[in-house]
Amino acid sequence: MDSKPRLVLDKMSEKLNEIYIEGVRTTVRFMEAQTVKAGVECDIYSFPGDSSRDLAVVRVEKGYKTPLQKVILGTKTTEIFMSGTGNLTVHSDEGETKIYNFDSKSNNREVIVKLGEMMQWRAVTSLVFYEICEPPYEDGRFQNIDETSV
Repeated sequence: MDSKPRLVLDKMSEKLNEIYIEGVRTTVRFMEAQTVKAGVECDIYSFPGDSSRDLAVVRVEKGYKTPLQKVILGTKTTEIFMSGTGNLTVHSDEGETKIYNFDSKSNNREVIVKLGEMMQWRAVTSLVFYEICEPPYEDGRFQNIDETSV
């Protein structure tokens, strides 16, 4: 089976009803849509019967980027590239910077961002990624950082 993550849309609502994580089909339930900032929107989903995590499907328009965010809370934050072209930059709390470049040919699509690290997605073409938060996202999990301070 193809190990690349896949999404299954409900054709009527254009929202997800299933997601494949590590080759396992998992049911999800749409909760709400949010505009993060200009050029960045996300849909929030829960995992019915599993309150240990949640899912955000994030769409970033060509030329835009997500806010630079520091992971403050949670046990695991997983960023998973889905489609488009762009990169994820991760700054460690020791000052090391890693840039993960993604496109349709990318095989390694998953990055775990640790507590204390900062992250930011940039879209070269429109891109979609999803983020799994364990435990589920709550206000204060991420701190927006002024980009000029990095």
